[in-house]
Amino acid sequence: MMNRKFSKGKKFIFFLPVVALIATALGFIVMYLWNWILPDITHAGTLNFWQALGLLVLCRLLFGNFNKGGGGKNRFRERAMEMRTKWQSMNEEERVKFKEEFRNRCGGWGHRSKE
Repeated sequence: MMNRKFSKGKKFIFFLPVVALIATALGFIVMYLWNWILPDITHAGTLNFWQALGLLVLCRLLFGNFNKGGGGKNRFRERAMEMRTKWQSMNEEERVKFKEEFRNRCGGWGHRSKE
């Protein structure tokens, strides 16, 4: 029988180079795409590898994880399902009231006029 500590150590030694390889690949992909698209379209400067990696980390911090929910952590989908359930449980009068409140808060954005 294999010792559990040895097994965990072996996984960690394998995990570190894989993470470094993935980070390097993502850094080069971001750098390539940025330098290929943005300088021509927006006249933005070009990025080197370390700037691209920093941009990738910044996006991770600002916008969240790279995974897609990872074991039920997809908050957006859960929130959408909650809102759908709430909407379906409303009667017609509550729906009209909700729509009116939405128009007031959003300044009529997305409101279709009946002209």
